[in-house]
Amino acid sequence: MSTADDLLAAVARLTEHDLPVRGGRVTAYVYDTGRPEVHEAATRAYAAMLEVNTLDPTAFPSVVAMEKEVVGQVAAVLGGGHGIFTSGGTESIMLAVKAARDAAETRRPNLVAPVTAHPAFHKAAHYLGLEVRAVPVDLETFRVTAAAVRERIDADTVLVVCSAPSYPQGVVDPVAEVAAVAAAAGVPCHVDACVGGWLLPWLREAGAEVPAFDLSVPGVTSISCDLHKFGYAPKGASVVLFADPAMRRRAYFASAAWPGYTVINATVQSSRSAGPLGGAWATLRAIGREGYVRLARDTLEAARMLREGLAKIPGLRVLGDPAGSLIAFTSAEIDVFVLADEARARGWFIQPQLSYAGIPANLHITVTGATLATVDAMLAVIKESAAAARERGPVAVPDGLIAMVTGLDLDALGDREFGELAAAAGVDLTSAGQPGMALVNAILDALPAAKREEILIRFLSVMYT
Repeated sequence: MSTADDLLAAVARLTEHDLPVRGGRVTAYVYDTGRPEVHEAATRAYAAMLEVNTLDPTAFPSVVAMEKEVVGQVAAVLGGGHGIFTSGGTESIMLAVKAARDAAETRRPNLVAPVTAHPAFHKAAHYLGLEVRAVPVDLETFRVTAAAVRERIDADTVLVVCSAPSYPQGVVDPVAEVAAVAAAAGVPCHVDACVGGWLLPWLREAGAEVPAFDLSVPGVTSISCDLHKFGYAPKGASVVLFADPAMRRRAYFASAAWPGYTVINATVQSSRSAGPLGGAWATLRAIGREGYVRLARDTLEAARMLREGLAKIPGLRVLGDPAGSLIAFTSAEIDVFVLADEARARGWFIQPQLSYAGIPANLHITVTGATLATVDAMLAVIKESAAAARERGPVAVPDGLIAMVTGLDLDALGDREFGELAAAAGVDLTSAGQPGMALVNAILDALPAAKREEILIRFLSVMYT
């Protein structure tokens, strides 16, 4: 039988090659305040609620008390409404789509969303039986226009989507205009503020110009806000708010068609730990309103320094006019996928993004409250990596590989055969440590979206086999 010390030592070995979750060298996936005492408070509250099951709130009234407080704080900042605490942005979006679908009277529901909208909407549509009607964005601003949205709405549209901000380029869609178009058509409008919901209000208080985007905007009927992003809570914490309590009830699920215990779920999951709720509750209290404004000021300053610094590096160009926290940059002279590999070799993770819908391949940086302390070092690494990538040149994709992959019948290959094929092309899916991804990203970037998705699913399957 292993002791706690033995187990923690094993965890340390298993995570040896993981990206670091704090310190500012990972510019995606993790959000760092740079304040260890906040992390400690959240960890202790998370552990205290770890074994509490949110399945039955009558058995654990602490769940109701904490959730009402957390949701209430979010609602107070985002224009009111009636909310649900969820496991993340995808679940929040899933519930918003479900509520809109169930409230509509159509057998062929569709949702209208910009091409920059998060894939969680495609996932929700896939699970819930909706069609996604994608709307192109302006290729200078990367924002959707209300006129383009209006063209895609029809009698079967059950939801219109916009982002505040969209993840890829960090720009805020014209929420008021899009919501007005949706309202005129009698269609609900959801604002995906999973990234910006708990940041944009504090950026506004810190002096930034932030347009209205929440439930105070006429026509906005629901909004999602992740607390495990710029709320800095442990992973597993998001809120979805509905302007109308009847729409929130549409998100719920109940079943009495069996002889067992009563089933009533506010979320997609049934049994789930209250740990994330406890962690979010503690984080909001530990940071407080003034703390979030201070973090927002640091975020604004770091973003300003980063944008100005990127503009000085030969060959690099920032895409659009980011709202402050998310910055994407590209190059017509340097292979950005090679740049990302060079940065990773120097201990920094910068997130690659594939080209799509006229938007070029680029690299993405999430600026957090802790970025200010590392922004100079980050810019130095990007400059050095860009020079190295320029010298290396674009990644070399083997002749004929793209055509072969495009015509490949993946269903005819088992995971072992697919892994062998990938290895033959120079892609090792089984090695430990941080892999070089330039070749993988170059191959994916050359493929149509549907084939990319097929390949990605097989990559994941091989990694876990």
